[in-house]
Amino acid sequence: MIDLYTDATPNGWKASVVLEELGIEYTTHRVDIMSGAQKEDWFVKLCPNGRIPVIVDRDNNDFAVFESGAIMLYLAKKCGKLIPSDEQGESRVVQWLMFQMAGIGPMMGQSNVFYRYFPEKIPAAIERYHNECRRLYEVLDRQLDGRDYLCDEYSLADIANWCWVRIHFWGGTSVAGLEHLNAWMERLEARPACQRGIAVPHAVDFKQLEADMAADDSGLSRLVTK
Repeated sequence: MIDLYTDATPNGWKASVVLEELGIEYTTHRVDIMSGAQKEDWFVKLCPNGRIPVIVDRDNNDFAVFESGAIMLYLAKKCGKLIPSDEQGESRVVQWLMFQMAGIGPMMGQSNVFYRYFPEKIPAAIERYHNECRRLYEVLDRQLDGRDYLCDEYSLADIANWCWVRIHFWGGTSVAGLEHLNAWMERLEARPACQRGIAVPHAVDFKQLEADMAADDSGLSRLVTK
């Protein structure tokens, strides 16, 4: 049994989608990041960095794992799925997982902040992150040319990158013309486990969220990852 501590963010979805794909029994505990629950003492004991998601493996002496990429690797290796068993295959998947963690996630996060939430619109900052996000999307598009998935077989690499890239519009960066990337996004969006995973701990209605933000721009949305 896995306890999942999470909220509705791309990094949170990475953990819940993997759990759904692996068919692991888990209990969800929402950590309301807008209220600052992730900074409370009880949570920091699980995650010293005070960020979601975190899992606790009740079947392994209540072993806690923080950082979304580390969670994904832990669960995949626990089940022997979503990551190849051979050295080179595993490395390829880990490379694209690191690509998301070092590039896609941070750049999209900054784009979201400066495009959506920052009280002052700074055109140079917005342009910088739009350009970098577009560059990274083009890297994915090239990798997907002639492939259904980033490493040929469906893996953690796809889940990690898709959980972020699927909300590309939120940061204002277009994916127009990136046919391989768009087909891949549709491919993952159609997977039942992906659909279930992005509804944890609750579904996000982007149209309603945008309307709410237009009416009240007082703070960051729950989609801002920490």
